[in-house]
Amino acid sequence: MHFHHADLFEGLADAIGDRTAVVCGDDRATYAELDAAANRLAHHLAGHVAPGEHVGIHLYNGLEYVTALLAILKIRAVPVNVNYRYVAAELRYLYDDSDIVALFYAAEFDDRVAAARTDRLRHLIAVGDSAIADAVPYGEAITGSADRDFGPRDGQDVYIIYTGGTTGLPKGVLWTHEDLFMAFGGGNPYGPPHTTPEGVIEQARTAGPLTMMAAAPLMHGAAQMGTFIAFWMGATMVYVPRFEADAVLRAIGREKVVSITITGDAMAVPLADALETGDHDVSSLFVLSSTGAILTGAVRDRLQALLPNVMIMDSFGSTESGYTASAVAGSSPEAGLKYQPNPNATMAVLDGALRPVAPGEMGVVAKTGRIAHGYYKDPAKTAETFVTDADGVKWLLTGDIARVEEDGTIRVYGRGSQCINTGGEKVFPEEVEAVLKGHPGVFDAVVTGLPDDRWGHRVAAVVEPRTKDLTDADLDAHCRERLSGYKVPRQYAFVDELVRSPSGKADYRWAREQFA
Repeated sequence: MHFHHADLFEGLADAIGDRTAVVCGDDRATYAELDAAANRLAHHLAGHVAPGEHVGIHLYNGLEYVTALLAILKIRAVPVNVNYRYVAAELRYLYDDSDIVALFYAAEFDDRVAAARTDRLRHLIAVGDSAIADAVPYGEAITGSADRDFGPRDGQDVYIIYTGGTTGLPKGVLWTHEDLFMAFGGGNPYGPPHTTPEGVIEQARTAGPLTMMAAAPLMHGAAQMGTFIAFWMGATMVYVPRFEADAVLRAIGREKVVSITITGDAMAVPLADALETGDHDVSSLFVLSSTGAILTGAVRDRLQALLPNVMIMDSFGSTESGYTASAVAGSSPEAGLKYQPNPNATMAVLDGALRPVAPGEMGVVAKTGRIAHGYYKDPAKTAETFVTDADGVKWLLTGDIARVEEDGTIRVYGRGSQCINTGGEKVFPEEVEAVLKGHPGVFDAVVTGLPDDRWGHRVAAVVEPRTKDLTDADLDAHCRERLSGYKVPRQYAFVDELVRSPSGKADYRWAREQFA
């Protein structure tokens, strides 16, 4: 057995096969049932896909997504997560860039799949009644042998997670299975890392019953990794097909969910709204963890008031780094994001020469050790992001600008690539966004920089208001009480609905287009 996600899951199916592994709506499967279904699907897939080839998953959350993911891993192929919100042109880029040769897709995406299909994409498996002539129905593909007669695997096999980020085209982040396992908790995020795969199985076997939930779509790396972390703990993972706050809260009550993972304000705000207006039983909930996007202090405080008995955690990390740090008490974009590095994460703040900065100095957040090893088909971006210092240590430069505090914590100001230089002063959008979202009349906001003849750039905000009577003057007064003058937005655009990525990240290109 290796630190390979398929090896580990098969070990769990043998050790705790009768436990429920996944739930989505009325559908549920035990570890043994999920393993058997993945074996059948893997045998079909092996007739069309060779080890090392790439297979896309273009589905909503559901048992089919998890089964397809495991099937791909079982035959040592490489899964590629596909954003279901992409239009045909975006899909064409992703299908081509990722070199997928096979695709699982929902039939409702027929038109987009047909329009985006590349010559390399030779095999389709459709969930639902698809009109694409050569697509194999999912139900037919999963009728083969349930035997587990696959060849040996290796912890150095490749796992790819595509990430859209806030700017630029999607990038395929390259991991080995072993590094991915270790970086994303390894089932033991706060204790010593596992030394053997068998130890993971034993930990799950002896663990008590636990029900967890990933509110984000499985096409997002955080939800995939959250699923595997639940498995390594021998837990049940609960999903909803698509994020909808009332559906999430109903699932928490129905399945007695103890821990839920969300992605920042984009999910926290609708959940808070639903808690205020609905009658939901969330008495089982003990932990709410946010990762992958900003959770502002005002939103967190609102959730905490609605969930007084729930521990709210805010984690710092990325698709390239894995879990890295946890926010300390009082941390928020308004007051300054302050994190305590995970004791298992080799994390530093580096200067331009890749040397650790002294307390009080600014630098770039970096991580070494168990990290991704590059971007698929992008050697230039790989060389820019994954660097080696004078001592031969390989670092991942996250792009986040931070300062080291005297107590060893780090204060993160924001992504350097989005920093707005206005008259020589630096403004980090996250801080201004957090202040705006603290106004009771604001539902959501994204801040960006616009060209300015005098200042180089000026601060501008796209705002989705809660009320129609919200004005620029209201927001200006609110911001001037809480921000230095140069940080206050000079221009606003009010929109009916603010566009974010499905993972909750701000779309800064879209924001700038609103002003154009």
